[in-house]
Amino acid sequence: MLLAELNVRHTRRHMPTRRVAVEHLYLPTSGPAFGGLLLGAVVAEHLEALDEEQFEALERLVATAKRGALSVPRIALRYRLQTDTHGLELSRHRIVAADPLQGRNLPVLELDCHGRAAPQVIGAVMAAAELPPTGRQVAFRFVEAAIRAPGELPRGFELFRRREARPGAAPPPPGTMGGGAGSGYTGDRDSWRGVPADRRWALEVLGFTHAVDVERADVQKRFRRLVRLAHPDHGAEHDGAAERMAELSEARELLLGMIASADASSAG
Repeated sequence: MLLAELNVRHTRRHMPTRRVAVEHLYLPTSGPAFGGLLLGAVVAEHLEALDEEQFEALERLVATAKRGALSVPRIALRYRLQTDTHGLELSRHRIVAADPLQGRNLPVLELDCHGRAAPQVIGAVMAAAELPPTGRQVAFRFVEAAIRAPGELPRGFELFRRREARPGAAPPPPGTMGGGAGSGYTGDRDSWRGVPADRRWALEVLGFTHAVDVERADVQKRFRRLVRLAHPDHGAEHDGAAERMAELSEARELLLGMIASADASSAG
């Protein structure tokens, strides 16, 4: 049974652009307040990786978000905060109920550690800011406690750190079981099984929703259409257009390079 979930979307580690968004939040703050516990755990886990300037900026970001005054889009901790998640990689954090049938007598705290630390901290703050006023105050008590004690995770949980990127996997509805600790969700994950993370990311950026074999013509056609849609001359917003087109270009070059390599191997 799923007790809390935070999905942070962000640019990949090696990309020069820095963007972060959140989606599919399930953060209950009543009763045991598993949502607040999860947000605090994400902050505590990743806080020590921030540099001094980012740490100071975090205090200001938290103060703004706690007042309910966090507007998006904006820049914070050298990242662009936004609502658009297209082409962004997924980091999923969650708390899952104990499952005695699998030999687990404690709830499981799953922390996704494959991405950069800063987007995870920012995502936790953004998620807390989206809660109703009462829930927001509860959530920020956990966030502020984590800032005072970085690295100190909540007790009474079985901890599992996941380091596998799984872009695009849709979470199950709240209250359903998504598999055992460490197994992650089934379904979408299985459809990408064996596909390198870079290829998965490029396919997603260009709108290919499954791990299908694509031809050069497919890539070029999809790239041209998406570039046209992303260009301000065709009605797209100026803000972020250059980053979006650079991302599309990188995805196209990556896929074309893989196709060329595969063709060369076949010819050999």
